[in-house]
Amino acid sequence: MTRTRVLTGAVAALALMAGAAQAQSVTVGYFLEWPMPFEYAKAKGLYDEALGVPVNWVSFDTGTAMSAAMASGDVHMSVSQGVPPFVVAASAGQDLQILDVAVSYADNDNCVVRSELEIDKDSAGELAGKKVAVPLGTAAHYGFLKQMNHFGVDLASLEIVDMAPPDGAAAIAQGAVDMACGWGGALRRMTEHGNVLLTGAEKEDLGILVFDVTSGPAAWVAENSDLVAEFLAVTAEANAMWADEANHAEMLPVIAKDAGMDEAATAETLATFVFPTVEEQMTAKWLGGGAQEFMKGVADVFVEAGSIDGALDSYADHVNTGPLQSASAM
Repeated sequence: MTRTRVLTGAVAALALMAGAAQAQSVTVGYFLEWPMPFEYAKAKGLYDEALGVPVNWVSFDTGTAMSAAMASGDVHMSVSQGVPPFVVAASAGQDLQILDVAVSYADNDNCVVRSELEIDKDSAGELAGKKVAVPLGTAAHYGFLKQMNHFGVDLASLEIVDMAPPDGAAAIAQGAVDMACGWGGALRRMTEHGNVLLTGAEKEDLGILVFDVTSGPAAWVAENSDLVAEFLAVTAEANAMWADEANHAEMLPVIAKDAGMDEAATAETLATFVFPTVEEQMTAKWLGGGAQEFMKGVADVFVEAGSIDGALDSYADHVNTGPLQSASAM
C-alpha cells in the first residue's frame, strides 16, 4: 500500500471538509467469513487515513440486510453486496448505485445437495418435493433459480425456506433440509455434508455470472463523492497489493483475522476470487454495459419466479462510475 498516497488523500479529504459540508464519519457494511484484500487496509486503518474521517464497519449476513441498512441511513456504503439483492432493492425503488466491481467468483456461491440423497446433475430431477434453504433475494437465490430452470425442476414442487447461509449450513448438517445455498465459509461447511450440482465453470457456461459490488445510496454518494473516490482508491490499491504474491505472507494473516477465519480457509477462499482492476471494471464486460445488462437479466428472472413484482426498463441509472474514474487518477 502506497503510504504517500494515503497521507496525501487524508490531507485532501481534510481540506475538502473545510470547504464543504461532508460526512464526519462513514459507516460501511461488509461480510464476515468473506475474505478480501480490502480487509488488510481496513485492519491497518488505511481507509481512515485516506478519507480523513473515521470509518466504522458493520458486518452483515446477507446483501438484503445491507440494502435495508442503507435505506435507513445506518450504513453509507456496502462492500461486496451481491448483484441480486442490489437488483431487488433497485427494482423496489431504492435509489442505490453500483460504485465498483468488488469481486468476481463462480465457485464460491452455490447450492449443495445432502450426500445421503445421492443426487447429482444427472439426477437433479429427483429434487422435486425436497426442502431447500435459500437466502432469498441474493446471488445464491438467483443461481438457485437458474439451476432449477436448467434442470427442469418445478419450483412449486420444492419447499423453499428463507435462510441466511450460516443457518442453511447448520440445517443441512442436521439433516433438516435436503439442499442449501450460500457462499463463503457457510458454503464450505455445507460441502462437508453434500455436493454441488454444477461447478463454477459449468454455471458460467449457462450464463450464471456471480459478482459483488460496492454500493451506496445515490444521494449520499452525490454529497460525498470525494470521500467515495478515496475509499475506492484504497480498495483498488489493496487489490493491487494482493495481486502480487510477494505480499501474501504479510496480508494473509491480517485478512484472515479480520474475516474471522483461519489462514488455510482464507487462502482457499481467496484462490477462488478474482478482483478486476479499475481499468478492467470500466470495460464493456463490467461497468461499461455488461453489469447493466446482467442486472436486467437478474430482474427478469426474479419477476418470472414471482420473487419481485416488476423489473425496471433499464438499470443503467443505478451504475455510477464517476467516483471510480476519480479514484483511478489518485
